[in-house]
Amino acid sequence: MKIGFFDSGIGGITVLHQALRFLPNEDYIFYADTLHVPYGEKPKEEVREYIFNAVDFMANQGIKALVIACNTATSIAVDELRQKYDFPILGIEPAVKPAVENCEGKRKKVLVLATSLTLREEKFHNLVKRIDHHDIVESLPLPGLVEFAENFEFREEKVVPYLKKQLSSFDLKQFGTVVLGCTHFPYFENSIKKIFPKDVDIISGSIGTAKNLKRVLEANNQMNDGTGDIKYFKSGYKVEDKETLSKYNELLVMLDRISSLTTLV
Repeated sequence: MKIGFFDSGIGGITVLHQALRFLPNEDYIFYADTLHVPYGEKPKEEVREYIFNAVDFMANQGIKALVIACNTATSIAVDELRQKYDFPILGIEPAVKPAVENCEGKRKKVLVLATSLTLREEKFHNLVKRIDHHDIVESLPLPGLVEFAENFEFREEKVVPYLKKQLSSFDLKQFGTVVLGCTHFPYFENSIKKIFPKDVDIISGSIGTAKNLKRVLEANNQMNDGTGDIKYFKSGYKVEDKETLSKYNELLVMLDRISSLTTLV
């Protein structure tokens, strides 16, 4: 049986990339709901319907575990999904806890970059309230990065001006850690680094999610002897055209290059 990965678009490939590192002998299904991306700027109830339709489809593929590789989808629906399905369901959330721990001793602030919907959700606010005892966490929605990623636009000459404009009201020297709270954002690690001072740490939750997936499979005695095969689906249709598959493979190669320079937790 395969492991399912779900996202509104290609952002979840950044989490799948880490799973391939920790679980190279598993086989995977990756589902991108490209008909409805981006989720982060849509009404909550509408997004919830898209999520359940996608997970219903994946459940019918016979998956043994599911990773919701989308911060927005996790914040909206992970608890309800766990009530409905009997296979393990893992989510991802902004890495606020390690960011706060990293900054408290430095007397620096944390900046969480995410989608508007993730930042509005009660789940995120409860997370910050539970961890941020010294009021050092700030946040900023960056929907443009999702659009850039979905259009396979990663050139720094396009991305950096957008980031500079969005961050123009912040004193960047105040921050010790930047949290990439959307799975689309790790693609732009290098561009983000160009904006912030060199001593700022940039983290996301991808490695933590992959490690947790491995722990769950081991605990359930569900480890496979597969080949790392990946089947891709876009809103219910199997991706078979060579151009799209080539683009997905290029993303994994790009993430290999970025991961050697990125601090992930």
